[in-house]
Amino acid sequence: MKRRISLTAILVDEYDRALDFFVGKLGFEIVQDKRLSEEKRWVVITPSKGEGGLLLARASDDEQRKAVGNQSGGRVFLFLETDNFDRDHAEFSSRGVHFVEEPRREEYGKVAVFEDLYGNRWDLIESPTS
Repeated sequence: MKRRISLTAILVDEYDRALDFFVGKLGFEIVQDKRLSEEKRWVVITPSKGEGGLLLARASDDEQRKAVGNQSGGRVFLFLETDNFDRDHAEFSSRGVHFVEEPRREEYGKVAVFEDLYGNRWDLIESPTS
């Protein structure tokens, strides 16, 4: 039996604003963008074709709106693995992505924490075997 997590939902305030950040600044690709109703879309993005994905889920009530940007209580929530940390760190920085710390080397790789447009924390990480 084979199992995998195919999508992770992330709460956003508006679809297009989220796409501006994830596609425009992080270079993600839009896999699907389908209107389901007047207010709801099915928007899936991925950093590389065939490699996991994020479902952008627009917050639809007060409780969900309060969770936008704080889905993990301030901890690193998502991990973006790269084959070239220095290239991506420089590129993201030049596009205005906010890194909350300087790059560092750990046993598990070269890493730095950045925040998305909502304040969710991400690790940009290059494993030592990349």
